Amino acid sequence: MADNLRIVHCFRSPVGGIFRHVRDLTEAQVAAGHSVGIVCDSTTGGAFEEHLFDQMKDMLALGIHRTPMQRHVGLGDLASALRTYGIIKELRPDVLHGHGAKGGAYARLFGSLLRVSRSRVARLYSPHGGSLHYDENTTTGKLFFALERFMARFTDCLLFVSDYERHTYRRKVGEPPIPNTLVYNGLRAAEFEPVPSKPDAADLLYIGMMRDLKGPDIFIDALANVGPRIGRALTAVMVGDGDDLPRYHAQVKRLGLESHVRFLPPMPAREAFALAALIIVPSRAEAMPYIVLETLAAGKPMIATSVGGIPEIFGTGSPALIRPDPVELSDKMHQALVDPAAYRKLMPDGASLKARFGADVMAADIEKAYFAALNK
Repeated sequence: MADNLRIVHCFRSPVGGIFRHVRDLTEAQVAAGHSVGIVCDSTTGGAFEEHLFDQMKDMLALGIHRTPMQRHVGLGDLASALRTYGIIKELRPDVLHGHGAKGGAYARLFGSLLRVSRSRVARLYSPHGGSLHYDENTTTGKLFFALERFMARFTDCLLFVSDYERHTYRRKVGEPPIPNTLVYNGLRAAEFEPVPSKPDAADLLYIGMMRDLKGPDIFIDALANVGPRIGRALTAVMVGDGDDLPRYHAQVKRLGLESHVRFLPPMPAREAFALAALIIVPSRAEAMPYIVLETLAAGKPMIATSVGGIPEIFGTGSPALIRPDPVELSDKMHQALVDPAAYRKLMPDGASLKARFGADVMAADIEKAYFAALNK
C-alpha cells in the first residue's frame, strides 16, 4: 500500500461547518503528501465560498468538481447521482470520504460500485449531524435511519465529530456493525490568537447559516427581550446567508429593531469576531460546531446552547450554556452584559482547548482511519 493516497471528499453543500472541516482536512492531507480532490454541489454558496474555492484550487491535485446536487431525495437525484459517479470514477480514489447525509450516501454507494471493477476503495462516512437531526418517531426519521442501517454494510469506517453524535447514531440507528471512531474537529495554531473587538463594536454577534436549525429567530427574540432590562437598545450584527434570511429581516422589522441590527454577508469568522463584544450561538441542534471552537480560541466570550457536542467543549453543566429558548438566552445575555469580567471567567481554558482541538491531531487521527480501512 502506497503511503501517498488519492483522497476524494464528497459532500453536498459547500457552506458552514462541513465545508470548514473539509478545507482543514484537505490542507493537512496535501501537506502530508496526498493527492486530494473535492466533489460537491454547484448550486449552493455565494461569493464568499467562491473566494474560498479560489484559495484552494491550486493545491488540490485531483481538483474541485462542482455539480448540481439536491438537498432532499427526489427524481432529480438519479441524474445528479449519475453525474457525480462519473466524476468520482475519473478521479480513481483510494479513499472516498463522504460528509453529511448526501455526501455519505454517494461516497458509500459509488465506492462500492468502484470496488466491483478495480482495486480496493476505502469508504468512510462523517455524518456531521446530517440525517441524525431527524426525529426517530417521525416517518421521515424512520426512513432515514433505516437507510443508515442499510448503508452501514457499504461503509468501512464511521468518523464521529463528537461523542454526542456517536451516542445519537447508536440510539437512532443502532450499534454500528463496522469500525467507528471519535475525532474532534480541530483548529490551526494561528486561530488560538486573541481577536480584540473594534472600538465601535456592537454588543452582540450571531454568525452562521440563516436557517431555523441554527436559531437566528431565537437570537432576535432574545435581543428584543433584553434591551429594556439593560436600560438601552442593544446593537447586534448578524453574519451569514441562507434560505430563511428574508424571514429574519421581517422579524427584526416587526420587533422594531431595524436601527439596531445589521445584517452582513458571510465573512471569515475572525473578521466577524472583531465586530462585537459577545458572540451568541443559539442553535437548536449541532454535531461539533466549529464556530464555538473558533470563538473560544479567539478569546471571545460567548453564550451557546447545550446541544450536540457543545457541552463536550465547555464541560457538562457549564453556566455559559442554555436551552435553545429566547427567555433563557435573554437572561444569560443580561448576566454577561451587566458584568462582562465575571462572565469571561466562565469560558474554558485556552491551553486545554488547544490540546484537545488541534487541526494536526484531527488530521493524524483521520489518516490512521484511512489506512486501517484500506488494510482491512
